[in-house]
Amino acid sequence: MSLSPTLLKLDERPILLAGPCAIEGPQTIDIAHQIADEIGDLGFNWVFKASFDKANRTSSDADRGVGLEQGLDILAEIREKLKVPIVTDIHLPEHCQKVAKVADVLQIPAFLCRQTDLLTTAAETGRFVNIKKGQFLAPSAMRHAAAKVEACNNDNIMLTERGTFFGYGGLVVDFASMPDFRYKDYPLIFDATHSVQQPASEGDRTGGDWQRAPILLRAAAAAGYNGFFVETHPRPLESPSDGKNMIPLENLKQILSETLGFYNLAKSVLRI
Repeated sequence: MSLSPTLLKLDERPILLAGPCAIEGPQTIDIAHQIADEIGDLGFNWVFKASFDKANRTSSDADRGVGLEQGLDILAEIREKLKVPIVTDIHLPEHCQKVAKVADVLQIPAFLCRQTDLLTTAAETGRFVNIKKGQFLAPSAMRHAAAKVEACNNDNIMLTERGTFFGYGGLVVDFASMPDFRYKDYPLIFDATHSVQQPASEGDRTGGDWQRAPILLRAAAAAGYNGFFVETHPRPLESPSDGKNMIPLENLKQILSETLGFYNLAKSVLRI
């Protein structure tokens, strides 16, 4: 398979995977431009994030998104117009080759982080693979998921923390476990907005509290994470999914500026 060169180049800048939860149609292109305007001068290594299929919705009646073909067309336009790398979720091995033609990073959802066929097929594209830690998984166990990607001669790996189940309707983040989570020198990403989810807390949908995300972002930056994952939207409560835990776009720049301050301080003190 012939792929265009990746737009993602890892450097000294903190990685930022950011965008709306789901692709909603052409308006997602407008949202991408708005995000670029908000964060363009902050100094992050930005990768635009949005999902073409929300395959793990709480209810079968929930909107799953625009689908593979339309979603990839929209992501390709964003990549071309903004010259920004793309990350999007994959759920099935047969997604991988098509998605790799557009996305620079193939993202493995947390619930699927142990699925060998999905991991190896994603790895075989040669693209970056971002593996999100299952809410049920010990941090040290993520090295086994990474090793499945490595076995395909692909070391373009990121590992993302997104919280651990705490009872039936909540998540908790254990920053003390980060040394166990770190594997070799792969970038560790902290997903703030999914860490403040309240799974299935509203009957047929997941709740959350985005106002707790900035606290976790500052803590992750101070702890030494290499990058951050945030979902954002100009009107979160009008979005088809994850509205309550997405950061309103109008608040994004201030929150990320504060996060960057903690990141730079930690980098100078911890020499990471």
